[in-house]
Amino acid sequence: MEQPKEDVGTRKDLVLYRLQTARSDLKSARILLAAEEYKGANNRAYYAIFHAISAVHAVSGKAYKRHKDAIGNFNKDFVKTEIFPREIGRKISEAEEIRHASDYDDFYVASREESERQVRVADEFIELVEKYCLAQF
Repeated sequence: MEQPKEDVGTRKDLVLYRLQTARSDLKSARILLAAEEYKGANNRAYYAIFHAISAVHAVSGKAYKRHKDAIGNFNKDFVKTEIFPREIGRKISEAEEIRHASDYDDFYVASREESERQVRVADEFIELVEKYCLAQF
């Protein structure tokens, strides 16, 4: 018996799905922040940023398996060309460092202020990404 073919969406569907995933991660970050789970909030805020970056790449049909490649190519193609502000590139790098410390450094102590900042950065970035992505279709 032949397996039914999976429904394959459009590029726009993929972009919208990744934006939805970014928003969901941001919602999780806010819930964790409210629960005073700062390391978890930092993790989810970073992943909100990462999924937003993946949405930007999907606009042009690109995808990267490694975070390093996704972020590096985003900086090269979108920050250095000033499609996105240079300041956001620095904030993304900081979010990645904080997420890594939160997830892997045994004695890392995340603060409320730091987590609030990470959630704000993720929110700001997702807003920029949504405007960019939706303007492409």
